[in-house]
Amino acid sequence: MKDIRHQHLIFDMDDTLIYCNKYFNLILDEFISLLSGWFADEGLQMHDIRQKQIEIDVAGVHQVGFASEHFPRSLVETYHHFSQLYNRPTSELEEHQLRLLGSSVYEKEVEAYPGMVETLEMLQQAGHTLYLYTGGENAIQQRKIDQMKLTSYFDSRIFIRQHKNVTALEEIITSHLLPRQDTWMIGNSLRSDVQPALQASLNTIYIKHELEWAYDIIELQAGTEQSFHTVSKLTEVPDVIHQSLRIHEKKRTSG
Repeated sequence: MKDIRHQHLIFDMDDTLIYCNKYFNLILDEFISLLSGWFADEGLQMHDIRQKQIEIDVAGVHQVGFASEHFPRSLVETYHHFSQLYNRPTSELEEHQLRLLGSSVYEKEVEAYPGMVETLEMLQQAGHTLYLYTGGENAIQQRKIDQMKLTSYFDSRIFIRQHKNVTALEEIITSHLLPRQDTWMIGNSLRSDVQPALQASLNTIYIKHELEWAYDIIELQAGTEQSFHTVSKLTEVPDVIHQSLRIHEKKRTSG
């Protein structure tokens, strides 16, 4: 691929390279089942539990970012909401059970998305520089990075941030003097990956999944001078980048 111009590729990790949301959804299914049993006499519906947890969850992330204590706390706060609503006494034992349940999501074994290794190796062998930009706490995210041996692709170019926004992204761009026209953001979150990248005038690839976290779903604002693409699979990323570069080069030479 000697005809391909060198690019700087910034990858999100959770639900871009490795599975994440599906583990939270499994925990939420257990949580909803628990509360449905505890509030069986009140006739509490599963849908109402899910909607209240989503509301509390999204509001909390806006405040504290991707802090590990937030998810377990959202389960307890949802439990408190319905306890107050139905005048049902709370229990320290039940609260402890919910905190343990919520925290267990961070102990799940890491699983790569199909084609992760092949995709990263292909881009690396094409001569591009890869960066990893993930939201969360250092210890939790580093465990995933180590288990997936991601430093073999990203080396020291790994950034873990509790808040993922345009300010955090701009810091990476400016500190590494990345040329915006040759820099790409690849991620699954409209809120944390795509919108900040568009604001920063980066080329952007949105990996759209069938089931998305409510926090990630926003209506995109503002356009960009760079290219924007939507794909459904990680393995589509190299072709999108290289095809875009070929089209750009063809326009440049013909113009």
